[in-house]
Amino acid sequence: MTEAVIALSDVSLTLGQGASSVHVLKGVSLEVLRGETAGIVGPSGSGKSTLLMVVAGLEKVDGGTVSIAGNVINGWSEDQIAAFRGKTVGIVFQSFHLIPNMTALENVAVPLELAGHPDPFAVAERELAAVGLRDRVTHYPGELSGGEQQRVAIARALAPDPQILIADEPTGNLDQITGKQIADLLFAKARERNMTLMLVTHDPSLAARCSRQIAMRSGRIEDAAETAPVRVPAE
Repeated sequence: MTEAVIALSDVSLTLGQGASSVHVLKGVSLEVLRGETAGIVGPSGSGKSTLLMVVAGLEKVDGGTVSIAGNVINGWSEDQIAAFRGKTVGIVFQSFHLIPNMTALENVAVPLELAGHPDPFAVAERELAAVGLRDRVTHYPGELSGGEQQRVAIARALAPDPQILIADEPTGNLDQITGKQIADLLFAKARERNMTLMLVTHDPSLAARCSRQIAMRSGRIEDAAETAPVRVPAE
């Protein structure tokens, strides 16, 4: 039986304090299997991005259990979680989050250097080539198109060879054609490496490509049914 690489049990999370506090997640329970692709959908403010941040260990929950790759991370220190995340979870954001005064190669090498990898730049160069940027390694983010910047971000997320890849609106800042190319790349890399891909999107066509759609509303999961994913042939 395929193991659950993400397992949340009765997870609750409140952000803010006092009158301004918001109960963002309300008793969320969810399992995502190794190699599965899960699209999180729902209206704005439903808790989709917060759910991703909990999986990444970037938000600490108030209650419930968070198990990632067989490790219950509740109660871990920030340093423990950061070290674990650096090896286990790759993150792709809507707005790329590249360091502007570093080249593409340096941006991809950063997490490897922080993890003490013996040859971070060789790995970074290989990952940039794998996302189609072999000739752009010395370019700075400001010299790259939006699609190229997102490819750098994907290469950076893939460089530590994580078990889980999470993406928060990965095509949200891109035009339709470029967005499709980035989506193709994400799904292809997840298949190649047998990674679990978990993404938040408002794009129904992108969600339809996932093996499961997880529908959220008002901090709760309404539905997490398996779907027949749309297969988009590589061009």
